Amino acid sequence: MADPAATPAIEVAGLNLWYGRFQALHDVDLAIPQRRVTALIGPSGCGKSTLLRCCNRINERLGYVTTTGTVKVLGHDVYAADASPIQVRRQVGMVFQRPNPLPLSIRENVLFGHRLHHEGRGGRAERDALVEQALREVLLWDRVKDRLHHRATGLSLEEQQKLCIARLLPTKPAVLLMDEPCSALDPEATAAVEDLIWDLRDHYSILIVTHNMAQARRASDECVFMLMGRVVEHTATEQMFVTPEHRETADYIEGRYG
Repeated sequence: MADPAATPAIEVAGLNLWYGRFQALHDVDLAIPQRRVTALIGPSGCGKSTLLRCCNRINERLGYVTTTGTVKVLGHDVYAADASPIQVRRQVGMVFQRPNPLPLSIRENVLFGHRLHHEGRGGRAERDALVEQALREVLLWDRVKDRLHHRATGLSLEEQQKLCIARLLPTKPAVLLMDEPCSALDPEATAAVEDLIWDLRDHYSILIVTHNMAQARRASDECVFMLMGRVVEHTATEQMFVTPEHRETADYIEGRYG
């Protein structure tokens, strides 16, 4: 019997994307493994965030975006005719550059996605358990358990970003996408979020965009280097930083451009 873990968390084949007439992605082929942290690196404008947003169909909110090719999450084509964007985004959660907590209580932030997808299901005790479990997973429970009804916008930036991750967990996503999740944080908060990402990889497949080479090396199992809308190299993180296969990769990592 085939090992389910052998199925890539995300499998991209022949992916092209245009913003109007501008082609941002060119024939991207990529397989992201399950329960690993994979970092997307490369200079600004190389297509990292565009590729990330293809994985949960956020790009298609823009009416001038055209795509060809396939993106599969755990073997299911997210662009198939019968694929629901809502269900895709339930399975593939997204964390953005700046924390974006809702102007609600901490508790209601955690439950927001659950209420959206499971309206009317479960009682108070079940919802309380979901809140506690999600906040424990992101190492926030002990800090906020006595102020769950306080507005989430009163949390520190680190706590807000962790809360935004917690908000995804009750919907039981398979994949977490993170678009520079530490770019708005100070070094101490960045280290805390990196530690959290490393812990979450035991339960989730994580694809993270970062411009921080030290962060990519510290907080990922594998790295993908992109340049001008194409994947140049995909390998184990330590191998990429010590013995990159392509000259373009070495030049970027060594700071010759970017």
